[in-house]
Amino acid sequence: MKCPFCGYIEDKVVDSRSSSEGASVRRRRECIKCGRRFTTYEYIEEVPLMVVKKDGRREPFDRKKIQAGIMKDCEKRPISIEKIEDLVINIERTVLKKFDREVPSVFIGELIMQKLAELDEVAYVRFASVYRQFKDVNQFMKELKSILDKEDSFAKIMKNKSKTKRGPKHG
Repeated sequence: MKCPFCGYIEDKVVDSRSSSEGASVRRRRECIKCGRRFTTYEYIEEVPLMVVKKDGRREPFDRKKIQAGIMKDCEKRPISIEKIEDLVINIERTVLKKFDREVPSVFIGELIMQKLAELDEVAYVRFASVYRQFKDVNQFMKELKSILDKEDSFAKIMKNKSKTKRGPKHG
């Protein structure tokens, strides 16, 4: 470490202690040449996660941006702030587990769509209409039809399950 007083590059560490709840290390140093003391701090270098947009631009990952979008999609819906916050935390954790430095915006968009579909169909359709950039009513109707088809399939599965659980009638 270069001495801020005389510029000499050799020093000795006199004292070292953790600060800021372990987020950094504070070191008291003494210059070998002039004997003056100075303080340095060590921090973990955090490389921000960057979102790679469809056009190739990059911008820092911003959970607030995701939260604001989801809040807009869930507006006037019976969805608590806690559920929205849990959803955002879940999305952020998934992204951070899977990616170190860069994440495609498409991955984030698809993940949000998946999570909103599980949470609320109206919020999902609102998000999808912007994310998929529906050009006309036909695209919108196609998306709604796919939701209804999934619901019909689920209802049929549940109906069949309830029939098989009852067992044969004895009489």
